[in-house]
Amino acid sequence: MKKIVVILGPTASGKTDLSIRLAKRFNGEIVSADSRQIFKEMDVGTAKPKLRRGYFNKVRHHLINSLALNNELTVTIYKKLALKAIRDIQKRGKLPFLVGGTGLYIRAVVDNLDFPKAVPDEKLRRKLEAKSLKDLFQLYKKLDPEGAKVIDKNNQRRLVRAIEVCLKTKQPFWQQRNKKKPLFRALEIGIRPSKTVLASNIRRRTDQMLRLGLEREAKKLFKKYGIASILSQTIGYLEWLPQSEARPKQQIIKEINNHSRQYAKRQLTWFKKDSRIIWLKPKDCFPKSIELINRFITP
Repeated sequence: MKKIVVILGPTASGKTDLSIRLAKRFNGEIVSADSRQIFKEMDVGTAKPKLRRGYFNKVRHHLINSLALNNELTVTIYKKLALKAIRDIQKRGKLPFLVGGTGLYIRAVVDNLDFPKAVPDEKLRRKLEAKSLKDLFQLYKKLDPEGAKVIDKNNQRRLVRAIEVCLKTKQPFWQQRNKKKPLFRALEIGIRPSKTVLASNIRRRTDQMLRLGLEREAKKLFKKYGIASILSQTIGYLEWLPQSEARPKQQIIKEINNHSRQYAKRQLTWFKKDSRIIWLKPKDCFPKSIELINRFITP
């Protein structure tokens, strides 16, 4: 069975830097498992690496800038794109590194998950889309308590789809995942900074985004795509919603940092359920990852 290496962790944990160093070391290429970096134009707010012809820092990246911002993205669509990229990398004799913090996308690839194929109900969707994120989450929590523990509460599309599946199939969405025979053998490495370090990383990253023009980018994209777009469900953008009450910039920065910390907590809650992940501390994750990968790829 062919092999892949997974580098995962919460937002702002250092996944990108580690994966690039490892990909260089092991003749690899990176497949992004980030549900936002896959979209074009969302650059500053997603901390997206600046690619030149698909390369960043001499490492080829896949599934970054792959979709227009108004395109639909589901787990099924992501899995199809990721498998195509991974097989292309393997075909050329290189080692695929699946890198990101979107746990469901990683599980879909590693565990070869299939998801319910309930026929979309446009009337129901319009009714659900008229509800607030808070009301959608509370409804989903009633229908699928386990799924509610790990779903992205700020992702309207995902909440609407999960509720739709629950109502159409009369079963919790989370119980309907179908795990098939794995397509790859995976080594899963997680980076877990302390709460203090992670909070510091988040603040530093937010400051950097602001210097790079986050406010300008967010306002420009809202003007182009509107508030019904995925921007309204994305940390770093949703805080600049046009209809939001005017408030000091420092308050907006505080909101971005708070939302990012809450998101990191949800990511860790998801990942902690998987005993296959080998967790490393940031300070020594590179040498320990080298050791783990060497053992993993040795026949």
